[in-house]
Amino acid sequence: MSKPGLNTLKIGEHYKAHELDSFVSTTDAVVLSTNANQLFTEPEREYKVTHEFEGFFEHSSEDGEKYFREKKAYVVEKA
Repeated sequence: MSKPGLNTLKIGEHYKAHELDSFVSTTDAVVLSTNANQLFTEPEREYKVTHEFEGFFEHSSEDGEKYFREKKAYVVEKA
């Protein structure tokens, strides 16, 4: 994560919360954490990437339909 221009996370790799924060701020991706809403509360805590998805389904509040969004999504858990 320390290399400039990195636009992906790797399954099995560990990243610190502050690195994930920077990644989310600069990349069009979604990070899902098993640590609920505490992902960014401890900047030095490490997280392991466990899953990567090419996209996800999202419900539209405008028309009530479900749409597939082609957007990288990663699942991380406390390491």
